[in-house]
Amino acid sequence: MADYTVKLPSGEIWTPKFVTEISPEKCIGCGRCFKVCARDVLTLTGLNEDGEYVMVDPEGDDDDEYEKKVMTLAHPENCVGCEACGRICPRKSITNATAQI
Repeated sequence: MADYTVKLPSGEIWTPKFVTEISPEKCIGCGRCFKVCARDVLTLTGLNEDGEYVMVDPEGDDDDEYEKKVMTLAHPENCVGCEACGRICPRKSITNATAQI
């Protein structure tokens, strides 16, 4: 199988790398990746002491239900492979990979 590639108007060949995983161990929930993504791919989620994901109420202050906040993939199908999220992550918690066709 070959990588999916795109020929840009400049003639340059570009291979998009789509977000495939966010490491909850590395992620600190800073939100930088969320801010650079215009495609609604990511969402902030709580991680409880049992390692289970818990929805975070953006209006609430109920920090007792989770140990920390981390980014998770909400809609990976919306990713265009720009890698902005992975480049801005200070903890390098985001994995991007090429799509095989």
